Amino acid sequence: MEATSYVALSRQAGLRRQLDIVANNLANMSTSGFKGEKLMFVEHLTRSKGGHQPIAEKVAYVRDIATLRDFSEGPLESTGNPFDLAISGDGYFIVQTDLGNNYTRNGRFQIDQAGQLVNQQGHPVLADGGQPIFFAPGDKNVTVSRDGTVATDNGDIGKLSLVTFENPQELRPGAGGLFATEATPQAVENPDIQQGMLEGSNVLPIIEMTKMIDVHRTYDSVKNLIEREDDRQRQMIRELAKVG
Repeated sequence: MEATSYVALSRQAGLRRQLDIVANNLANMSTSGFKGEKLMFVEHLTRSKGGHQPIAEKVAYVRDIATLRDFSEGPLESTGNPFDLAISGDGYFIVQTDLGNNYTRNGRFQIDQAGQLVNQQGHPVLADGGQPIFFAPGDKNVTVSRDGTVATDNGDIGKLSLVTFENPQELRPGAGGLFATEATPQAVENPDIQQGMLEGSNVLPIIEMTKMIDVHRTYDSVKNLIEREDDRQRQMIRELAKVG
């Protein structure tokens, strides 16, 4: 296979992975706290045949080297639910799972049958001391202050733990808006939690739809290039056969 086909196929492979990411972004545009992703591409140069010449031709291949997540803050949406919490600025809630602590900005919380504050998957949300937050049967008028202090008519219950990381790109996404990492979390110095609100996805549907259309068009263009190149090679073989 000639260099033209290799280059085109490398581009198609990158476009297919890019399409998967765009489709996932669109599928989560209504997921609270979701952070969109994008691919990072580089031009990979290799020396073509005839590299012994003083000025050797180089062939450029497309190569995707990483998936980057956009950690910019999504819009805050009012819900009126006292157990819906949004983080304004930096920070992640700590959620205890069977595989260890996970981190999330999806603050759609609730109270389980045992009276503890949990996320939608039933995982406990942790306080500063690393312990779950429990409510007594008589606790009413739940309030969460901006610094994360949880209180009811019967007094303070605990303070939600809010952490951040030196390099958020090390966070690995999981189900339900959870992130996992082996990096050491750092406490947020000035937490800003908004009660009765949720952080929406930072995905912009119009931009993602535009990307999807562009990817489809580019993929079709590369496909046509490969077909034309195949026709050229077949024609060349036929002409050579006539000469022979």
